[in-house]
Amino acid sequence: MKTITIADVAKRAEVSKSTVSQYLNQRYDYMGEKTKKRIELAVEELGYSPNIIARSLKQKSTSTIGVIVANILHVFSTQVIRAIEDFCNESNFHVIVCNADDDPIKEKRYIDMLRAKQVDGIIAFPTGGNVDLYKGLLNDNYPVVFMDRLVPGILVDTILLDNEKSSSLAVEEFIGSGYKQIGMVTPPLNHYVTPRLERIDGYKKVLQKHGIPFQPDYLVSVEIPDIQMALHRMLTLPNPPEALLAMNDRVLFEILMYTKEHQLNIPEDLAVIGIDDVSFAEFYSPALTTVAQPVFEMGKKAAELLLNRIGEKDSDLNSEIYRFEPELIKRASC
Repeated sequence: MKTITIADVAKRAEVSKSTVSQYLNQRYDYMGEKTKKRIELAVEELGYSPNIIARSLKQKSTSTIGVIVANILHVFSTQVIRAIEDFCNESNFHVIVCNADDDPIKEKRYIDMLRAKQVDGIIAFPTGGNVDLYKGLLNDNYPVVFMDRLVPGILVDTILLDNEKSSSLAVEEFIGSGYKQIGMVTPPLNHYVTPRLERIDGYKKVLQKHGIPFQPDYLVSVEIPDIQMALHRMLTLPNPPEALLAMNDRVLFEILMYTKEHQLNIPEDLAVIGIDDVSFAEFYSPALTTVAQPVFEMGKKAAELLLNRIGEKDSDLNSEIYRFEPELIKRASC
Protein backbone atom coordinates (compact mmCIF):
# COMPACT_ATOMS: atom_id res chain seq x y z
CA MET A 1 0.00 0.00 0.00
CA LYS A 2 1.48 3.36 -1.06
CA THR A 3 2.56 5.74 1.71
CA ILE A 4 0.70 9.04 1.46
CA THR A 5 3.04 12.04 1.57
CA ILE A 6 2.70 15.79 1.98
CA ALA A 7 3.22 16.06 -1.77
CA ASP A 8 0.11 13.92 -2.34
CA VAL A 9 -1.94 16.11 -0.01
CA ALA A 10 -0.63 19.27 -1.70
CA LYS A 11 -1.53 17.94 -5.14
CA ARG A 12 -5.06 16.95 -4.06
CA ALA A 13 -5.65 20.32 -2.33
CA GLU A 14 -3.99 22.26 -5.19
CA VAL A 15 -1.58 24.08 -2.87
CA SER A 16 2.17 24.00 -2.25
CA LYS A 17 3.86 21.52 0.09
CA SER A 18 4.93 24.43 2.33
CA THR A 19 1.26 25.47 2.70
CA VAL A 20 0.35 21.93 3.77
CA SER A 21 3.25 21.99 6.23
CA GLN A 22 1.99 25.28 7.70
CA TYR A 23 -1.48 23.76 8.04
CA LEU A 24 -0.13 20.65 9.80
CA ASN A 25 1.82 22.85 12.23
CA GLN A 26 -1.28 24.99 12.86
CA ARG A 27 0.25 28.14 11.42
CA TYR A 28 -2.86 29.71 9.93
CA ASP A 29 -1.95 33.42 10.10
CA TYR A 30 -1.94 34.02 6.35
CA MET A 31 -4.10 31.10 5.29
CA GLY A 32 -7.61 31.60 3.97
CA GLU A 33 -10.54 29.52 5.20
CA LYS A 34 -11.10 27.96 1.78
CA THR A 35 -7.46 26.84 1.62
CA LYS A 36 -7.70 25.31 5.09
CA LYS A 37 -10.87 23.46 4.14
CA ARG A 38 -9.29 22.07 0.96
CA ILE A 39 -6.27 20.79 2.87
CA GLU A 40 -8.44 19.36 5.64
CA LEU A 41 -10.56 17.52 3.06
CA ALA A 42 -7.48 16.22 1.21
CA VAL A 43 -5.96 14.91 4.44
CA GLU A 44 -9.22 13.13 5.29
CA GLU A 45 -9.80 11.68 1.81
CA LEU A 46 -6.22 10.42 1.45
CA GLY A 47 -5.96 9.18 5.03
CA TYR A 48 -2.74 11.11 5.51
CA SER A 49 -0.89 10.63 8.83
CA PRO A 50 2.17 12.79 9.58
CA ASN A 51 5.48 11.03 10.13
CA ILE A 52 6.06 12.12 13.73
CA ILE A 53 9.60 10.73 13.89
CA ALA A 54 10.67 12.46 10.69
CA ARG A 55 9.10 15.72 11.85
CA SER A 56 10.88 15.45 15.22
CA LEU A 57 14.24 14.95 13.53
CA LYS A 58 13.66 17.91 11.25
CA GLN A 59 12.47 20.22 13.99
CA LYS A 60 14.93 18.83 16.58
CA SER A 61 12.01 18.51 18.99
CA THR A 62 9.67 15.69 19.95
CA SER A 63 7.14 18.05 21.56
CA THR A 64 7.24 15.71 24.54
CA ILE A 65 8.31 16.18 28.16
CA GLY A 66 8.89 13.73 30.98
CA VAL A 67 7.50 14.03 34.51
CA ILE A 68 9.23 11.96 37.20
CA VAL A 69 7.19 11.89 40.42
CA ALA A 70 8.52 10.69 43.75
CA ASN A 71 5.37 8.71 44.60
CA ILE A 72 2.32 8.68 42.37
CA LEU A 73 0.08 7.54 45.27
CA HIS A 74 0.05 11.04 46.73
CA VAL A 75 -2.96 13.22 45.90
CA PHE A 76 -0.53 16.10 45.38
CA SER A 77 1.37 14.15 42.70
CA THR A 78 -1.69 13.11 40.69
CA GLN A 79 -3.19 16.61 40.76
CA VAL A 80 0.09 18.21 39.72
CA ILE A 81 0.39 15.73 36.85
CA ARG A 82 -3.12 16.65 35.71
CA ALA A 83 -2.26 20.35 35.74
CA ILE A 84 0.96 19.75 33.80
CA GLU A 85 -0.85 17.61 31.23
CA ASP A 86 -3.58 20.21 30.77
CA PHE A 87 -1.07 23.00 30.15
CA CYS A 88 1.07 20.89 27.82
CA ASN A 89 -1.96 19.73 25.84
CA GLU A 90 -2.89 23.34 25.14
CA SER A 91 0.67 23.86 23.87
CA ASN A 92 0.60 20.69 21.71
CA PHE A 93 3.10 18.88 23.94
CA HIS A 94 2.82 15.27 25.12
CA VAL A 95 3.66 14.05 28.64
CA ILE A 96 5.36 10.82 29.74
CA VAL A 97 4.81 10.13 33.47
CA CYS A 98 7.29 8.05 35.49
CA ASN A 99 7.01 6.95 39.14
CA ALA A 100 10.40 6.80 40.91
CA ASP A 101 9.12 5.51 44.30
CA ASP A 102 11.70 7.78 45.96
CA ASP A 103 14.35 5.40 44.61
CA PRO A 104 17.45 7.06 43.05
CA ILE A 105 18.14 3.95 40.96
CA LYS A 106 14.66 4.04 39.40
CA GLU A 107 14.98 7.80 38.96
CA LYS A 108 18.26 7.37 37.03
CA ARG A 109 16.73 4.69 34.80
CA TYR A 110 13.82 6.98 33.98
CA ILE A 111 16.10 9.93 33.23
CA ASP A 112 18.18 7.73 30.90
CA MET A 113 15.02 6.40 29.23
CA LEU A 114 13.56 9.87 28.73
CA ARG A 115 16.81 11.15 27.25
CA ALA A 116 16.92 8.12 24.92
CA LYS A 117 13.41 9.00 23.76
CA GLN A 118 14.68 12.55 23.13
CA VAL A 119 12.06 14.25 25.26
CA ASP A 120 12.56 18.01 25.23
CA GLY A 121 12.73 18.49 29.01
CA ILE A 122 11.95 16.99 32.42
CA ILE A 123 9.89 18.05 35.44
CA ALA A 124 11.15 16.06 38.43
CA PHE A 125 10.25 15.50 42.07
CA PRO A 126 13.94 14.71 42.69
CA THR A 127 15.06 11.95 45.06
CA GLY A 128 18.27 13.81 45.85
CA GLY A 129 20.37 10.76 44.97
CA ASN A 130 21.38 11.78 41.43
CA VAL A 131 23.11 15.12 41.92
CA ASP A 132 25.88 14.45 39.39
CA LEU A 133 23.36 13.28 36.80
CA TYR A 134 21.33 16.48 37.11
CA LYS A 135 24.49 18.55 36.99
CA GLY A 136 25.34 16.81 33.72
CA LEU A 137 21.91 17.67 32.30
CA LEU A 138 22.39 21.32 33.22
CA ASN A 139 25.89 21.36 31.73
CA ASP A 140 24.30 20.10 28.49
CA ASN A 141 21.80 22.99 28.70
CA TYR A 142 18.99 20.45 29.04
CA PRO A 143 15.72 21.95 30.36
CA VAL A 144 14.85 20.77 33.88
CA VAL A 145 12.36 22.04 36.47
CA PHE A 146 12.10 20.68 40.03
CA MET A 147 8.79 20.26 41.82
CA ASP A 148 8.27 20.11 45.60
CA ARG A 149 11.93 19.57 46.53
CA LEU A 150 15.24 21.41 46.62
CA VAL A 151 18.52 19.62 45.90
CA PRO A 152 21.68 21.28 47.30
CA GLY A 153 24.08 22.26 44.55
CA ILE A 154 21.49 22.08 41.76
CA LEU A 155 20.30 25.49 40.58
CA VAL A 156 17.13 25.01 38.55
CA ASP A 157 13.67 26.58 38.57
CA THR A 158 11.88 25.00 41.52
CA ILE A 159 8.20 25.01 42.54
CA LEU A 160 7.55 24.77 46.28
CA LEU A 161 4.80 25.30 48.80
CA ASP A 162 5.55 27.65 51.70
CA ASN A 163 5.94 24.53 53.82
CA GLU A 164 6.75 26.24 57.11
CA LYS A 165 3.57 28.28 56.80
CA SER A 166 1.49 25.17 56.05
CA SER A 167 2.35 23.54 59.37
CA SER A 168 2.31 26.90 61.19
CA LEU A 169 -1.30 27.46 60.10
CA ALA A 170 -2.28 24.05 61.47
CA VAL A 171 -0.50 24.40 64.82
CA GLU A 172 -1.89 27.92 65.31
CA GLU A 173 -5.37 26.49 64.70
CA PHE A 174 -4.79 23.78 67.32
CA ILE A 175 -3.55 26.30 69.88
CA GLY A 176 -6.39 28.70 69.10
CA SER A 177 -8.82 25.83 69.82
CA GLY A 178 -7.24 25.26 73.22
CA TYR A 179 -4.87 22.35 72.51
CA LYS A 180 -1.37 22.37 74.04
CA GLN A 181 -0.25 18.75 73.63
CA ILE A 182 0.27 18.68 69.89
CA GLY A 183 1.91 15.84 68.00
CA MET A 184 3.05 15.47 64.40
CA VAL A 185 3.28 12.36 62.22
CA THR A 186 5.57 12.22 59.18
CA PRO A 187 7.29 9.74 56.89
CA PRO A 188 11.05 9.32 57.50
CA LEU A 189 13.07 12.54 57.66
CA ASN A 190 15.43 11.89 54.79
CA HIS A 191 17.66 14.93 54.37
CA TYR A 192 16.57 15.59 50.81
CA VAL A 193 12.78 15.70 51.27
CA THR A 194 12.30 19.45 51.57
CA PRO A 195 8.60 19.58 52.63
CA ARG A 196 9.11 17.21 55.57
CA LEU A 197 11.99 19.21 57.04
CA GLU A 198 10.37 22.60 56.46
CA ARG A 199 7.00 21.55 57.88
CA ILE A 200 8.64 20.22 61.05
CA ASP A 201 10.51 23.52 61.38
CA GLY A 202 7.18 25.37 61.14
CA TYR A 203 5.64 23.06 63.75
CA LYS A 204 8.49 23.61 66.22
CA LYS A 205 8.63 27.38 65.68
CA VAL A 206 4.95 27.87 66.52
CA LEU A 207 5.27 25.75 69.66
CA GLN A 208 8.25 27.86 70.73
CA LYS A 209 6.40 31.09 69.90
CA HIS A 210 3.64 30.10 72.33
CA GLY A 211 5.99 28.82 75.02
CA ILE A 212 5.01 25.18 74.53
CA PRO A 213 7.96 22.80 75.01
CA PHE A 214 8.73 20.51 72.08
CA GLN A 215 8.19 16.88 73.10
CA PRO A 216 10.35 14.45 71.06
CA ASP A 217 7.89 11.65 71.87
CA TYR A 218 5.18 13.65 70.08
CA LEU A 219 7.04 13.57 66.75
CA VAL A 220 6.56 10.27 64.89
CA SER A 221 8.80 9.73 61.84
CA VAL A 222 8.46 6.26 60.33
CA GLU A 223 7.67 4.50 57.06
CA ILE A 224 3.99 4.43 56.10
CA PRO A 225 3.46 0.71 56.95
CA ASP A 226 4.85 1.36 60.47
CA ILE A 227 2.66 4.35 61.32
CA GLN A 228 -0.11 2.33 63.02
CA MET A 229 2.33 0.79 65.51
CA ALA A 230 4.09 4.12 66.12
CA LEU A 231 0.75 5.86 66.68
CA HIS A 232 -0.21 3.26 69.25
CA ARG A 233 3.03 3.82 71.16
CA MET A 234 2.54 7.58 71.13
CA LEU A 235 -1.15 7.59 72.00
CA THR A 236 -0.68 5.19 74.91
CA LEU A 237 1.97 7.33 76.58
CA PRO A 238 1.15 8.36 80.17
CA ASN A 239 0.51 11.88 78.84
CA PRO A 240 -0.33 11.46 75.13
CA PRO A 241 -0.93 14.26 72.62
CA GLU A 242 -4.49 15.53 72.29
CA ALA A 243 -4.06 16.80 68.74
CA LEU A 244 -2.19 15.42 65.70
CA LEU A 245 -0.90 17.09 62.55
CA ALA A 246 -0.59 14.75 59.55
CA MET A 247 2.38 15.62 57.33
CA ASN A 248 0.56 14.59 54.13
CA ASP A 249 -2.44 12.71 52.75
CA ARG A 250 -1.03 9.20 53.20
CA VAL A 251 -0.21 9.91 56.85
CA LEU A 252 -3.74 11.26 57.32
CA PHE A 253 -5.19 7.98 55.98
CA GLU A 254 -3.21 6.04 58.59
CA ILE A 255 -4.36 8.30 61.43
CA LEU A 256 -8.00 7.95 60.39
CA MET A 257 -7.66 4.17 60.15
CA TYR A 258 -6.17 4.09 63.64
CA THR A 259 -8.93 6.21 65.17
CA LYS A 260 -11.57 4.00 63.57
CA GLU A 261 -9.95 0.76 64.70
CA HIS A 262 -9.49 2.02 68.27
CA GLN A 263 -12.88 3.77 68.40
CA LEU A 264 -11.44 7.23 69.06
CA ASN A 265 -13.82 10.11 68.42
CA ILE A 266 -12.56 13.12 66.43
CA PRO A 267 -12.12 15.76 67.80
CA GLU A 268 -13.38 14.77 71.28
CA ASP A 269 -10.65 12.16 71.87
CA LEU A 270 -8.14 13.39 69.30
CA ALA A 271 -8.12 16.52 67.15
CA VAL A 272 -6.72 16.07 63.64
CA ILE A 273 -5.51 18.37 60.86
CA GLY A 274 -3.98 17.12 57.62
CA ILE A 275 -1.72 18.89 55.15
CA ASP A 276 -3.21 18.23 51.67
CA ASP A 277 -6.90 18.80 51.09
CA VAL A 278 -8.04 15.25 50.30
CA SER A 279 -11.16 14.85 48.19
CA PHE A 280 -13.21 13.26 50.99
CA ALA A 281 -12.30 15.84 53.67
CA GLU A 282 -15.62 17.67 53.43
CA PHE A 283 -17.69 14.47 53.47
CA TYR A 284 -15.83 12.59 56.20
CA SER A 285 -17.61 12.51 59.57
CA PRO A 286 -16.59 14.78 61.12
CA ALA A 287 -15.46 16.94 58.19
CA LEU A 288 -11.67 17.25 58.27
CA THR A 289 -9.78 20.48 58.78
CA THR A 290 -6.96 20.56 56.23
CA VAL A 291 -4.22 22.77 54.83
CA ALA A 292 -4.63 22.96 51.06
CA GLN A 293 -1.90 23.42 48.49
CA PRO A 294 -2.70 25.31 45.27
CA VAL A 295 -1.70 22.22 43.31
CA PHE A 296 -3.13 23.15 39.92
CA GLU A 297 -1.44 26.55 39.97
CA MET A 298 1.84 24.87 41.00
CA GLY A 299 1.64 22.27 38.23
CA LYS A 300 0.73 24.87 35.63
CA LYS A 301 3.67 27.04 36.68
CA ALA A 302 6.08 24.10 36.43
CA ALA A 303 4.91 23.29 32.91
CA GLU A 304 5.04 26.94 31.87
CA LEU A 305 8.61 27.32 33.14
CA LEU A 306 9.77 24.14 31.41
CA LEU A 307 8.20 25.00 28.04
CA ASN A 308 9.74 28.48 28.26
CA ARG A 309 13.13 26.88 28.85
CA ILE A 310 12.60 24.54 25.92
CA GLY A 311 11.63 27.44 23.65
CA GLU A 312 14.45 29.75 24.64
CA LYS A 313 17.33 27.25 24.85
CA ASP A 314 19.28 29.84 26.85
CA SER A 315 21.78 28.53 29.39
CA ASP A 316 22.20 32.02 30.87
CA LEU A 317 18.64 32.20 32.18
CA ASN A 318 18.59 32.64 35.96
CA SER A 319 16.94 29.92 38.02
CA GLU A 320 14.37 30.85 40.66
CA ILE A 321 12.46 29.29 43.54
CA TYR A 322 8.72 29.90 43.32
CA ARG A 323 6.85 29.60 46.64
CA PHE A 324 3.08 29.15 46.75
CA GLU A 325 0.76 30.03 49.62
CA PRO A 326 -1.10 27.32 51.60
CA GLU A 327 -4.66 27.81 52.84
CA LEU A 328 -6.21 26.52 56.05
CA ILE A 329 -9.67 25.09 55.41
CA LYS A 330 -11.53 24.99 58.73
CA ARG A 331 -13.97 22.17 59.24
CA ALA A 332 -14.90 20.07 62.28
CA SER A 333 -11.92 17.86 63.18
CA CYS A 334 -10.23 20.44 65.40
